[in-house]
Amino acid sequence: MTEIESRRIPVRAPRFDFNDAPEAWLDDDPVATRVVDALSLVFPEGERFFIRSVKHYARVFEDDPELAARVRGFIGQEGRHGHEHERWNKLLASRGHPVERFLAFYRALAYDRIEKATPPHLRLATTVALEHMTSTLAVIALTTPVLDGAHPAVRPLLYWHAVEEIEHRAVAWDVLAKVDPRLSTRALGFAIGTGVLGLFWARAFAMLGEASKDGRTRPRRRFGRNLRAMAPILARSMADYFRPGFHPEEKDLSALAREGLVRAGITP
Repeated sequence: MTEIESRRIPVRAPRFDFNDAPEAWLDDDPVATRVVDALSLVFPEGERFFIRSVKHYARVFEDDPELAARVRGFIGQEGRHGHEHERWNKLLASRGHPVERFLAFYRALAYDRIEKATPPHLRLATTVALEHMTSTLAVIALTTPVLDGAHPAVRPLLYWHAVEEIEHRAVAWDVLAKVDPRLSTRALGFAIGTGVLGLFWARAFAMLGEASKDGRTRPRRRFGRNLRAMAPILARSMADYFRPGFHPEEKDLSALAREGLVRAGITP
């Protein structure tokens, strides 16, 4: 097997049927559900931003067949994620949630203004930071009970997305290493990425709450237990991100990814 084949990033095109999912599909908890639904609202445009940020530097990997192949897999996977989360977001809109109102605000501020005002190397560094964050959330999804209480119509979508975040977790990182390998650049990208994500995730959560009819403002106890299970994984991941010499693939997660595909009902 060649190195290109051994690090191949497959592009899958599953079709999920989640139309029968209840409104409070995570642990029968409206607040916990809104936390994840809010993240879904930012995903499709965010995935397109990641693709643009990496493709901007095509000149630095076009003569590297292994990396170029992985970039193509990354683009294909991110495109599919955006497609499926757009389907989920349309379902939310059909249930009376202010999806288009949020997206208009999100696109105008995040991409018409912030993206255009940010230089390309920092857009790529922001992508690296958020890819590290999403791959960490993927590990959490596959190693803690956080999705155990998710409705079976929704779990396959989340497990599939988690697996592919693990599979392509190093692609943007490796492109940035060719463009600007400085830790300071990576750190600034982290500050921008987490700040912007936090802003829009919180805004999406608030807007979903405005349209909710359950009236609940506090999550159930299970949500708190899940947060406590997540905390040490997040802490280790953030420490790794700023560790000199760190690389996202230094730990082999292939067995975890295969297990996730089985949970998603996809043949590994």
